[in-house]
Amino acid sequence: MANNIIAIGRQYGSGGREIGEALAKKLGVKCYDKELITISAQKSGMCKELFEDMDEKPIKAMYYMEVAPFAQAQYPINHQLFLAQMNVIREIAQRESCVFIGRCADYVLAEHENCHSVFVHAPFADRVKRAMERTGLEERKAEKLVRKIDREREAYYDFYTSKLWGAADTYDLSLNSSAFGTQKCVDIIAGIL
Repeated sequence: MANNIIAIGRQYGSGGREIGEALAKKLGVKCYDKELITISAQKSGMCKELFEDMDEKPIKAMYYMEVAPFAQAQYPINHQLFLAQMNVIREIAQRESCVFIGRCADYVLAEHENCHSVFVHAPFADRVKRAMERTGLEERKAEKLVRKIDREREAYYDFYTSKLWGAADTYDLSLNSSAFGTQKCVDIIAGIL
């Protein structure tokens, strides 16, 4: 039987990362979020800063070029980064049960028999409040940040997956974290395994 995988997509400020981390702890498995950047850089030999700069962001024209030193040089650098991260996600899913946060993991593992995709969302005002608490920004700047990061995640997801980010029929489960709270969301997700 294949490992149990939960792939969590999330709106910025919805608490998706916190839910994923709490879920992993409850299940006794690892949660992979930013760690994927480090692992992908090490395995691919590409610069970690490139992965950080492109992390769940839409394609930048300056990266849409060939870079000869890399093994997949026939692809633009942004595609090389996506492919490297995709390979790491698949390798991890093959060896262990875990929780992935973002990075199109639901799409990458679509053929994995025990991968369940979840999208965590919340009302805009609640997400802005969470962003203000997390970053210390004043309300107007927090609103801009929430919109900006959501646009980037949506563009990245839609480009690489041919699916619609946040659309209910794209995921196995969609949860409003404001309606349920972190612990109830964790319990609901854990209940699908």
